Amino acid sequence: MTKQHEQSFSASSEHGLTRRGFLGGAAASAAVLTAADMTLLDRLQEPAFAEELKVRDKRVILLWLAGGASQLETFDPKPGRPTGGPYRSIQTAVPGVEVSELMPRIAQRLNHTAIIRSLNTHIGDHGGGATLMHLGRRPEAALKLPDLGAMISKELMRADSQVPDYVNFYTATEGRSSGVGSSGFLGSRHAPMFLTTDTKPENLSRLTSVSEIDHQQRSDLRDLLSRRFARGRQSSALASHNEAYARVRGLMSSENLFDISGEPQSVRDRYGPTLFGQQTMVARRLIEAGTPFVKVSRAWWDSHGQNFETHLELVSELDIVMSALIDDLQERGLLDHTLVVTLSEFGRTPNINQSLGRDHFASAWSISLTGCGIQGGSVYGKTDDDGQTVVEGELGAAEVFATIFSALGIDHQKEYHIGSRPVPLTDPGSEAVSEVLA
Repeated sequence: MTKQHEQSFSASSEHGLTRRGFLGGAAASAAVLTAADMTLLDRLQEPAFAEELKVRDKRVILLWLAGGASQLETFDPKPGRPTGGPYRSIQTAVPGVEVSELMPRIAQRLNHTAIIRSLNTHIGDHGGGATLMHLGRRPEAALKLPDLGAMISKELMRADSQVPDYVNFYTATEGRSSGVGSSGFLGSRHAPMFLTTDTKPENLSRLTSVSEIDHQQRSDLRDLLSRRFARGRQSSALASHNEAYARVRGLMSSENLFDISGEPQSVRDRYGPTLFGQQTMVARRLIEAGTPFVKVSRAWWDSHGQNFETHLELVSELDIVMSALIDDLQERGLLDHTLVVTLSEFGRTPNINQSLGRDHFASAWSISLTGCGIQGGSVYGKTDDDGQTVVEGELGAAEVFATIFSALGIDHQKEYHIGSRPVPLTDPGSEAVSEVLA
């Protein structure tokens, strides 16, 4: 947690050294400790409290490769085979592990990354595949399920946070309807801030016609009237309404996080000039400030024709952006607390069609996990020589989600309750892939 984070995003300049303050990150700035404070510090030695603090410091950046990236041109190349295509494989920083030659930077950083090469998710259409890989399970008609970002927001958020809990960049038009994200039964607090037209949110700035003093006084008046109205009343809707207003000023103050103009030119050059690179840089700024989950989507990987030209462009960009993110997080001391996930709705067919493209393929494809809680340099699962089937370690979406939660220190079998019905974070019986966990 950075010093800038502590100074800019603590819950209040007036709070004392409390458990809430510790979770908010402000306790580290306390200069004098009272006897009561020392008693509280003793509580930090309690295993349950220490574990909660540890979990609350975790963050996730999801790089969503919308349309379905090819595993054969990324993490599971098959050079020299009829299905292999024109690109070679190259040796990585991990002896014996190779990736596509289109990823030379990621190859040299693979000691931070785990590759899973054995997904069989069965759903080969964009809408169904994207829904499955957002929810970790098949949807239910009678129950609106939360997606990964909403669940991470719920588990890792701080109640006093002034920054958004879940931000979702999707500025392309292709596949956008499948990538919106939903908080489901977890409620609006965990719904994504969905950005489709720009890197910056709309309507977040204070109107120039309203001065800062007027804005503060209006807020104070609303708080006063709300407290008076709440006397003698108990209502979850009223509490939710007040909480939403309480977050407004904090969200407005987070506007600068979306502005990369203050970043050193050397950092901007590292990420590259593309929108994907810029939004990934914003994602780093957000998680550094305390946002639990940021999703950055890059479309459109649906290469039914000219697969190799498409992947030359998109994988080369991913190589630059992802490696820049890994280096940036590591240099800032954030990589051990941030999980970077690359994920699609499915992979691409090993067979090459008549348009020199690869079609939808959910039977044997790959993802990567980097950073927090991950055994860097590990590879799990195996496909056959042509990449047609999984021959070792077959996994589904539930196991991927269980692994993500476990890397973050979250019990993936924890249950939410909708009325009397328990709903675990992942499907019952699913297990995390221990081989890729640190």
